Amino acid sequence: MAGVTTMVTSEQALAGAAEPVGVTEPHVVFNRSLLPPWPEHMQEVVVGMGCFWGAERLFWQQDGIHLTMVGYAGGFTKNPTYPQVCSGETGHSEVVRIIFDPAVLSLEKLLALFWEQHDPTEGMQQGNDIGTQYRSAIYTTTDEQLNVVKESLKVFQQELSEKGLGAITTEIAPLEIFYYAETYHQQYLARNPDGYCGLKGTGVVCPLP
Repeated sequence: MAGVTTMVTSEQALAGAAEPVGVTEPHVVFNRSLLPPWPEHMQEVVVGMGCFWGAERLFWQQDGIHLTMVGYAGGFTKNPTYPQVCSGETGHSEVVRIIFDPAVLSLEKLLALFWEQHDPTEGMQQGNDIGTQYRSAIYTTTDEQLNVVKESLKVFQQELSEKGLGAITTEIAPLEIFYYAETYHQQYLARNPDGYCGLKGTGVVCPLP
């Protein structure tokens, strides 16, 4: 899907809506509410890997995942809708919010999946999906996470460079706010097993501990 490849500014972005998109159903796979609070020992991180349908499935299939949900982050528009995000006028990336048990699935292993299962060098696209909403991104929820993510980027960049691939363009920042996507996007590939999945890695392994 083609789209806008230049980020809007906060002044250019759509104003958005006063009310958020309603979360009306539990997780299709885990049958848990998509709303907080989570168990206290869980951690939260938000990632963008292009179209969020396939990315969400990748993570709900992993041991140690408590919840996954899709939405929008990294932009300016309040309570955006899917058509608004796809217009490129909100600045948001399509993202997956991951609630995980670090005693079962370490952040390093989660990040290895993130780096390996998409192409973080493509800028404002993933494959044929073109637009700012498809950019690679990681939004962290603690300072420790942010440090681990930055170190993992260095490790994977070295591996990419050794294979002759380009510079990582992944946006890395603390999470400001996560907006839920519409219910029909949540666990889309569980609802629609033959639906579109655009995930495609580079074939490069990320050697995190």
